[in-house]
Amino acid sequence: MLTFCLRRALMATLLVLGVASGALVLTRLAPGDGVGEGRLLDPVERAAERARLGLDRPLAEQYVRWLAGTVRLDFGESVLYSRPVSDMVGERALNTAILAVAALALATLLGIPLGIYTGTHPSGAGAAVVRGASTFLLSLPPLVGSLVLLLVATRTGWLASGGMTSVGGAATWVAWVRDVLAHLPVPALALALPLGATLERLQSQALAEAVREPFVHATRARGVPARQVLARHAWPASLGPVLAVYGVMIGSLFSGSFVVEVVTAWPGLGRLMFDALRARDLYLVAGTAAAGAACLAAGTLAADLVHARLDPRVRERRRP
Repeated sequence: MLTFCLRRALMATLLVLGVASGALVLTRLAPGDGVGEGRLLDPVERAAERARLGLDRPLAEQYVRWLAGTVRLDFGESVLYSRPVSDMVGERALNTAILAVAALALATLLGIPLGIYTGTHPSGAGAAVVRGASTFLLSLPPLVGSLVLLLVATRTGWLASGGMTSVGGAATWVAWVRDVLAHLPVPALALALPLGATLERLQSQALAEAVREPFVHATRARGVPARQVLARHAWPASLGPVLAVYGVMIGSLFSGSFVVEVVTAWPGLGRLMFDALRARDLYLVAGTAAAGAACLAAGTLAADLVHARLDPRVRERRRP
């Protein structure tokens, strides 16, 4: 297990470095550099600002300097906001983490019980309704889902439809918590509904296969009650595919939140990435991409470790 953890940690580090490096190089090759965005600078001032930020150096030298800074967790300075990238990413990552946790919790509370129901009741009107709803939600893009939820929130007044007015340390903690709770439901639901549909499908199929396993039939033959067989044997055995997809879901939450955060004005990493790309803010793009890749790598590693913990067969397969 230790060897497996070290190997996956190394792969995660390479993933974060590769994604951030690719984002940095591609943004650098794009026209413009964001210097003077929203400000009136004459050519002399613009040249001085580019020199201060190191944007006048060749791409190779610029990349090496940035790489050396990342070792010290120094991702450079944002051109758009004139602030250290690490500070901004930390503030926005907290908001995105709250959104991701809320969306995953809602998706789990919706998808897993419904998947257990459809997996143990393959026929019937109730299972048909659940499967139809899952198919619809799986085909619903996050953009459309966000717009529909915003429309419902605006017309009914049940949910807050505007964006948050406070970001991290920009407000008192009491005001920030109140702001988060008021504006969290719409973006969380927009992300959770398709994820819940995915979990329902995976859980249903995995459980339907688990109940056909020989050890489940043997347990039933010993006279163990059906509910106990399901709770203690069939359902734990079906969790492998479900847990495996959780790591991927964390990455999809980041990519999906890119659209959802822009539409709902949620100040997280997705919204920050959008602003950075629009302003061609080189170091901010790289730092935000690195944070997203780190979330994906951490989620995948955590899901693999939980899977290996629950299923001894996985540990056996992963022994060197």
